[in-house]
Amino acid sequence: MIVEAKVREFICTTVHPTGCRENVKRQIDYIKGKGKFQGKKRVLVIGASTGYGLASRIALAFGAEAATLGIMFEKESNGKRTATPGWYNTKAFEKFAQEEGLYAKSLNGDAFSEEIKAETVRQIQKDLGNVDLVIYSLAAPRRTTKEGITYHSVLKTCSQEFTEKSWNLRNNMILKATIPAASQEEIEATIKVMGGEDWYQWMDALKKGGVLAKNAVTVAYSYIGPELTYPVYYHGTIGMAKKDLEETAKRLNRQYKEDGLLAYISVNKALVTQASSAIPIVPLYFAILYKVMKKKGVHEGCIEQMRRLYGEKLSVSDCSTDKEGRIRMDDYEMEESVQQEVMEIWNRISTENLSDLADVDGYWEDFYHMFGFRFENVDYSKEVEI
Repeated sequence: MIVEAKVREFICTTVHPTGCRENVKRQIDYIKGKGKFQGKKRVLVIGASTGYGLASRIALAFGAEAATLGIMFEKESNGKRTATPGWYNTKAFEKFAQEEGLYAKSLNGDAFSEEIKAETVRQIQKDLGNVDLVIYSLAAPRRTTKEGITYHSVLKTCSQEFTEKSWNLRNNMILKATIPAASQEEIEATIKVMGGEDWYQWMDALKKGGVLAKNAVTVAYSYIGPELTYPVYYHGTIGMAKKDLEETAKRLNRQYKEDGLLAYISVNKALVTQASSAIPIVPLYFAILYKVMKKKGVHEGCIEQMRRLYGEKLSVSDCSTDKEGRIRMDDYEMEESVQQEVMEIWNRISTENLSDLADVDGYWEDFYHMFGFRFENVDYSKEVEI
């Protein structure tokens, strides 16, 4: 069928297979262009089909010639509707990797479930023996625990409601938006979904299954952001979950010290994702940030961040961290001159000057690329097999 982009609210309801393939290919080409690096060779990526998880997989496979096993939770096409972006991304990645003789397999299912953890252990035992790097890159709205309880995450503040400028993506206007305060129950539920409990259970399952290599490394991804977004992120419900993630890293380092395990939190840069597009206030900050960082020549997307993380930061034995033990991949974003300029623009931005002061086109380009659209070398008027 001919697949056109159909955007509803903050989501694109169609996905272009050829465009997703192009998205993956461009990331691979970037990694190849940067040259090889020394990295781990048997890698498990939990949440491997989009964003930072996909970029991690690409960077390690094509930069360090790693064998990668990916865990995803994606829907294939039913013949009438397209598959999800991660489905097409993964199929494209596997094909490119296997063409170059790289091991690349994926398991499709709920990463929170005991069944997928057990299946993953069996797959590692069968194909790889063990893994020396475990990447935890899950971003999910809900989680059902092994006890059968389903928790839902919320993006709210943890104290009082927060009102700030916000970019209405539907009508391109700058308005005021208010984020409500969460209840204690909502905070605890968000920690259950986005905190460190499931990461810990994954590491426990791998250890008990005998597939965690000696001196392995595990990395989970987080975001902090500037004070402007603290009520939404760092001091909000998601921030509480990320603090739990940090405590889990410390717990893993203590518990598996004799095995030589190193558990890290990587604080990554702000980037357009399916989740961030739906959060009030945040897209406006992102669009201004893009404008400033591109002007300064320090803007990075997912693939640039992951090449720097695994090709530079984690390729050395003594990885530099902040005082909390976190790897700061947001260093360019949080640089004082960058944040100062962002805030100067934030204070004077309005509907009238939005296109001049913010990178509106760059924001939408990243948004559409997630779904395989707006690549200039893809003919969207042609029929495509979905």
